[in-house]
Amino acid sequence: MGRFILRRLIQGVIVIMGVTIIVFIVTRMVGDPVKVMLPLESTVEQRAAFEKKLGLDRPIYVQFVDFMGDIARLDFGDSLWQHRPAMEIVFEKLPMTILLTAVGIGFASIIAIPMGIIAALKPGGIVDRITVFGSLLGLSVPQFWLGLLFIVLLAVQFRILPTSGSATPSHLIMPALTMALPTLARLVMLVRSSMIDELNQQYVKTSFAKGLPFFRVVGVHALRNASLPVMTLIGWEVIRALSGYSVVVETVFAWPGIGLTVIQAIEREDLILVQAIVFTVAIFVVLINIGMDFIYKLIDPRLKLT
Repeated sequence: MGRFILRRLIQGVIVIMGVTIIVFIVTRMVGDPVKVMLPLESTVEQRAAFEKKLGLDRPIYVQFVDFMGDIARLDFGDSLWQHRPAMEIVFEKLPMTILLTAVGIGFASIIAIPMGIIAALKPGGIVDRITVFGSLLGLSVPQFWLGLLFIVLLAVQFRILPTSGSATPSHLIMPALTMALPTLARLVMLVRSSMIDELNQQYVKTSFAKGLPFFRVVGVHALRNASLPVMTLIGWEVIRALSGYSVVVETVFAWPGIGLTVIQAIEREDLILVQAIVFTVAIFVVLINIGMDFIYKLIDPRLKLT
C-alpha cells in the first residue's frame, strides 16, 4: 500500500507540473495582458513600463524559472484583473464550486441508484421503460436551457426561488438541480445496465435458490459488484465539474464559483489568475483519482492496487 501511495503521488506531481507548464506556455503565446489592462491611448513608453512591472519583458526562460519558484511558494502574484493575490481569489471561489458539485452530484447519486435498481428488476417493464425514457430525455436537454427553464418557471413565473446569486441556501436549489439532472440521467442508465448484468449472474441465482433474503441478494451482493463502474462515473462527474463543466451552471445563475471566475479571467487575459486556478484544480483532480482507487479497494478487496 505504501509503495502504491508513493507511486501515485509521484505520478500526480508529474501530471500537475505538466499541466502547469502547458498553461504557462499557452498563456504566454496567446494572451496580451498589457493590451487589456492599459487604455487604447497608452503610449509605447507606458506599455514598456507596464510590461517591465509584470516581468513580461524578460526572456521566456527567465519567466519560467520565476514561475516555478512561485509555484513552490504557492505565490502566483496579484491578479491583473482584481489586483489582489490570485490564490486568495481561488480559495475564495473554489469552496462555492465544491459546494455546488457536492450537492448536485450527491443528490443525483442518491436518486439514481434506487431508480436504476428498480428499473433493472424487470427489464422491459413499464417502470423500466419510463426510467429509460426519462434518462434519455435528461441527456438530450442542454444544461443551459434547463437552467433558464428553471429560472422562468420557479423564479419568474411562480416566484418560489431567487433567480441568481448565493446569499441564502435557497439560491443553491436551482443551480444544484441543473447540475444534478444530466448526471442523474447518466447514473440511472449505468446502474440499470450494471444491475441487469449482475442479476443474470449465476451467483445471484444460487443465492435465491439457497433462500437468502431478496434485499440482501440485490441490495448487498449484486449492488456491491455493480458499484465499481458506478463509482467510476461519480468520480468522473466530480472531476468534470471541478475542471470546468460547472461553468455553464455558474454562468446562468451567477454562482460565484471557480468556473465562472476562470471564464472571466480568460476574457480579461488575466494570466496569473488562470495559472493559479489551473494549478489548484489539477491538484484536486489528482487527489480525487487517488481517492477513487482506495474506494475501489474498499468495495472489492480482491482488487490489487498497482
